[in-house]
Amino acid sequence: MRTAPRTLATSVCALSLLATLAACGSGTQDGAAGGRPDAASSAPKKKEPFAGVSGPELTDKAMEATRAATSLRIKLDMTTTDGPIKADFASAKSGECTGTLHIGTSGAMDVVKIGGTAWTRMDEAMLREQLTEESAADVDATVDLLAGRWTEAKTSDPDVADTLGFCDLESLLGGFEGGDTEAKRGAVTTHAGQPAIELSEKDGKETYTFLVAAEGEPRLLRLVSRGGEEPMTMELSDFDRPVEAKKPAAKDIVDLD
Repeated sequence: MRTAPRTLATSVCALSLLATLAACGSGTQDGAAGGRPDAASSAPKKKEPFAGVSGPELTDKAMEATRAATSLRIKLDMTTTDGPIKADFASAKSGECTGTLHIGTSGAMDVVKIGGTAWTRMDEAMLREQLTEESAADVDATVDLLAGRWTEAKTSDPDVADTLGFCDLESLLGGFEGGDTEAKRGAVTTHAGQPAIELSEKDGKETYTFLVAAEGEPRLLRLVSRGGEEPMTMELSDFDRPVEAKKPAAKDIVDLD
């Protein structure tokens, strides 16, 4: 019996869009790449964050700073060709991870990972969606056994590995490399109470708008993709905070053997 959502790979692939921003160079922009608004007024202005740093340079700095995070929280809201996907995961390079994945309009799965062991828990809606090829009797039996209960497996188990894409922080951040980009700086704004600089880039019909922390390390805080086939909003937060992943209680774990 397969207990890993078949459409999870789609949501994990969405994370590659963050790395894509560093490599995008095919988009066309009006004006000079990375240019800043002209200071036409002679009135004194408050010094802008990362003054003199162009859009492409700031993008590279953001990629480097984000890649260096030891842990973070990822929130994803994406519309795919297979339906909506939402995810909220806290993941650490040290191996701890916890989060929830929503696929479709109702199905949900919880994930906990500590080292080489992972626990997953699906609700009835997700279980039924994953078992559409099984007989009605088998589906009902599986739902009665597993719905709302945890299963335990090694992270090397192929059926479990597919569910852990958001938990492999090393791989997720490994693609954050600087590159040829035409990102343009925008306004200084506020995101979740934190000053942030807006940058944008266009690649064909798709437009990427993302926010970079304007104080401290210039880490990526938010990414919005619009105009493509799979629009998405992604938020990154809780950088370098410990991830509190706790093993489920033994009474709530089903022994599949």
